[in-house]
Amino acid sequence: MGFQFDDRIDRRNTGSMKWDVQEYELPMWVADMDFQTAPEVTKSIIERAKQGVFGYTVVTDEWYQAYQTWWKERHHFEIKKEWLMFCTGVVPAISSIIRKVTTVGENVVVMTPVYNIFFNSILNNGRNVLENRLRYDGREYQIDFADLEEKLSNSQTTLLLLCNPHNPIGKIWDKETLERIGNLCSKYHVLVLSDEIHCDLTRPGKDYTPFASVSDECSRNSITCVAPTKAFNLAGIQTAAVIVPNDNLRHKVSRGLNTDEVAEPNVFAVAAPISAFTWGGEWLDALRKYLWENRMFAEEYIKKEIKSVSAVSAQATYLLWIDCKKVIGNSTEFCCFIRSHSGLYLSDGNEYRNGEGFLRMNLACPRQQLEDGLRRLKESVAAYGVYCTDN
Repeated sequence: MGFQFDDRIDRRNTGSMKWDVQEYELPMWVADMDFQTAPEVTKSIIERAKQGVFGYTVVTDEWYQAYQTWWKERHHFEIKKEWLMFCTGVVPAISSIIRKVTTVGENVVVMTPVYNIFFNSILNNGRNVLENRLRYDGREYQIDFADLEEKLSNSQTTLLLLCNPHNPIGKIWDKETLERIGNLCSKYHVLVLSDEIHCDLTRPGKDYTPFASVSDECSRNSITCVAPTKAFNLAGIQTAAVIVPNDNLRHKVSRGLNTDEVAEPNVFAVAAPISAFTWGGEWLDALRKYLWENRMFAEEYIKKEIKSVSAVSAQATYLLWIDCKKVIGNSTEFCCFIRSHSGLYLSDGNEYRNGEGFLRMNLACPRQQLEDGLRRLKESVAAYGVYCTDN
């Protein structure tokens, strides 16, 4: 079956957070896609809506089975039914879990640069952020394990918030790296909370390793958050799952999710993931191919046409992490300049901490739209050089 990823969908004036911009602006910032979801998902939502009754909804056996089958077949990880809990989203789950398994004033370790909302979930709940700053050698990022061990060994550190695959750098942590992280966390009695929402958006032919699948110790000492929302463009449906193999931890997490009232689905939140994980595989494989081609196109364009910046190589996500250090001294200023000059709306690397000199671009759009964004970036880089000279 052919899927029309080149078709442009007009999202202006639809209540879209991403597209709530001026007419001349091109938003390529927040991580949602400008593609329609899999046809099977749309069909299931329409069929559910036709009933016309939108009462309280339960999590069905089919929901559990869909997650179990998908992770077994796609990611070689067998999940027991009792390990799974519904949640309205990965971020609500993370915030709830932080409140339930840590105490005010304790430390949560994150590897920066990382998804900026992590900081909100930690700081808004009165916990402290400890940054394990990833090392960038001009080509790729690596974990500073000496620094990580120092942060984990702090007596006030109780949680590591892991991003796997890692947003915004698009890195898939391999099994050996995850095992090393898991061993350190066990050594210092630090729980691992793994956000794996981008796991299905990997390079074609490349899989990721679920943290909980690495070893029995990693399984016992972890909580994993997953969802179809990134891969199938369903963020507005508000649906996710939390995987907790450890009985005692699962009891705590369940109490937290229910106390925070984020454990009950809306009328579409069960049907959508069932359809996505049961019948959406062919669509997702086609999407991954298209996204990878977009990434290759963007990297090649930047290499040839915008020589003063460079794209960081990645294996996952549809987010391009752009190194602009040769052009700028302050990425916040540069990001604002690009938007005011060309209307191109990107994400400032400073939002992710340890991201000064970088910008993040969303590649999940039709090729024609991507070309437009890259042309605007090229024009803005050239204009910024003139602007800096004149000022």
